Amino acid sequence: MSWTQRANAAIADSPVGRYFHLEGSGHRLERKNSYFFTEIRAGLATFFAMAYIIAVNSTVVSQTGGTCVCPPDSPDLCDSNTEYMLCVQEVRRDLVTATAAISALTTFFMGLLANMPLGLAPGMGLNAYFTYNVVGYHGSGSVSYEAALTAVFVEGFVFVGLTVLGMRQWLARALPASIKLATGVGIGLYLTLIGLTYSAGIGAVTGASSTPLDLAGCAQELMTDEGVCPASEKMRNPSMWIGIFCGGVFTVFLMMYRVKGAIIAGILLVSIISWPRDTPVTYFPYNETGNSSFDFFKKVVTFHPIQHTLNVQDWNISGSSGQFGLAFITFLYVDILDTTGTLYSMARFAGLIQEKTGDFEGSAVAYLVDAFGVSIGSLFGTPPVTAFIESGAGISEGGKTGLTAVITGICFFISIFFAPIFASIPPWATGCTLIIVGSLMTKAAADINWRYIGDAVPAFLTIAIMPFTYSIAYGLIAGVISYMLLNTVVWLIEKATGGKIRPVDKDLSEPWTYKVPGGVLPPWLKRAAKGKKDFWRPEEDGGESGTGVESGTESGIETPPTLEGEVPMHKLNEPVVQSAGSSRGGGKTI
Repeated sequence: MSWTQRANAAIADSPVGRYFHLEGSGHRLERKNSYFFTEIRAGLATFFAMAYIIAVNSTVVSQTGGTCVCPPDSPDLCDSNTEYMLCVQEVRRDLVTATAAISALTTFFMGLLANMPLGLAPGMGLNAYFTYNVVGYHGSGSVSYEAALTAVFVEGFVFVGLTVLGMRQWLARALPASIKLATGVGIGLYLTLIGLTYSAGIGAVTGASSTPLDLAGCAQELMTDEGVCPASEKMRNPSMWIGIFCGGVFTVFLMMYRVKGAIIAGILLVSIISWPRDTPVTYFPYNETGNSSFDFFKKVVTFHPIQHTLNVQDWNISGSSGQFGLAFITFLYVDILDTTGTLYSMARFAGLIQEKTGDFEGSAVAYLVDAFGVSIGSLFGTPPVTAFIESGAGISEGGKTGLTAVITGICFFISIFFAPIFASIPPWATGCTLIIVGSLMTKAAADINWRYIGDAVPAFLTIAIMPFTYSIAYGLIAGVISYMLLNTVVWLIEKATGGKIRPVDKDLSEPWTYKVPGGVLPPWLKRAAKGKKDFWRPEEDGGESGTGVESGTESGIETPPTLEGEVPMHKLNEPVVQSAGSSRGGGKTI
C-alpha cells in the first residue's frame, strides 16, 4: 500500500471517517469509493469551478447601489456622479467579502451537517432578479435595497418552516415538469441578456428608442443621450472584444477539454489584461474613481470589513407592500425550484438518490442549511443563497461525502482575505461567464414535453417572457397561469362530456398529480405521529423518504453505472447499502 492508501485507510477507520461515511469506516451507510484525499481534490475542484461567483455576484448586486443614495432627479441615474460612484465601489468591496463569507459558511455546514458534496453561494439568476427587477439599477426600482433584503430574510425563515413540515420537498416535486424545466431555461436566457449589456457584461447590446434592443459595443462615453451607440462606433470598444475572445472563446475551449477552473481562468485572463493603467482596456482610468479602485487593488491581501451592507434590513414596507410581496413570492418560488432541482440533480449524479421515494440521505438537513443560509446571507447584504450546479465538478472528481463541501468552504474562507483582487475584476471579464452559464442552463429545453401543446405553450411562455420583460417573476406568472388555464379547461370539458371531447394528442401530455411518492409530511413527523420517542432517528428497515439508503436490495435502489458506462461498482449479491453513492451517475459535468 502507498502512503496515501494507508492514510486513507487510517482516516476512514477514525471518528472522522465514520462521521462522513467514508469507505472502510464500517458505517452502515458508508459510501463506496469515497476516500479522504479524493474528497480533498474534489473540494478544490468545486471551489475553482465556483469561485467566479465572488466577482460576478459582487459586480451584479453592486449595480443596485446598495445603501448609496442617488438623487431622484439625476438624469443618468448617477453614472456621472463621482461621489455616488465612489460609494458604489465601497458597496462592491463589501459584497466581495459578503459573498465569500456566506459561501464559506453555508458550504462548510452543508458538508458538516448534511454530509453532502455540495457548494452553496448567492444564486445566479436570483441575484439578477434582485438587482434589476426588485431594487433596480442604482435604486431605480420599486423596492429599496434594504427592503429587498428584508424580503430575502423573511423568505429564509419561511423556507425553514416549509422544510420542517416537508412542504418544500413536496411543492418542488408537485410542480408540472414542463414549468420546472422551463424556469431554468428562461433564467439562462435572462442571464445571457445581462451578460450582453453594459451594466454587468461586455456591452454588446443596449436599449433603443425605435427598437427594444440595439447593437452596441462602443465606449459608454460615446453613447448618445438616448443611450444608443453611433453607427460609426458600434462594435469598436476594445474591452468588449477582450471579453469576447479571452473571457468567452478561450473559456469555452478550456471547457471543451474539461479543464478544471476554466471559468476562473477566463475571468483572470481578462482581468490581468485590464489591470495595467496605460492601455485602452484598463479598469483603472486616471480619474477619481479609477484612482480609488487602483489604490484598493494595490493592497492585494487585506481583510475588507463589511461597512455598507451589514444588517441594513428595512421593515417599513408600507409604501411598496405590493412590490415587496411580489418580490417575496418570486424569491420563494424561484429558490424552491433552483435549490431543489440542483440538490436532487447533484445527489443523483453522486449516486445518493433513493429511487423508491426520489429523496436522498440528509435531504431535510440540507434544506435547513440552505434555508438558514438565505436569511444569514441577507444580513450580509446578499441575495438568496442556493446550491450550485458547479458542485458537479467536485463530484466528477470523486467527491461523495460532506468532506468535499468542507474543503470548498475552507477555500472560500481563505478567499475573504483577497478582496482587493476580486473587487478589481471588470464587468467585461464576467459578462461572457454569464452568457456561458446561461447557455448551460438552456440545455434543459431538450427535456421539455414539446409534443403536447398544453405543456409546450406554458413552458415557452415561461422561457420567452423572462428575458423579453427582463423579469423572472413575470415569466413564472405567465407559465403557471397559462398551464392552469389550458389544462383545467381541458379537464373540465373532458369530465362534462364523459371523456368524449378531449384533445387529439392528450395521450402525449405529461401526467400531473399532487400525490407525489413519499407523501407530503416528512418521515420524522410521521414517526412522531406514531409515538416513536426517538423520532429523529430514521427507521432501520429503510424505504422512507428523506432517510436515504438504509437497507439492502429490498429498498428498490439500483446503483447507476459508472461515468464511463462500465458495469456497476457493486456486485449483485452485495447489499446495496455498501454502494450508496458509489457511481458517478450518467450525467455530464459543467
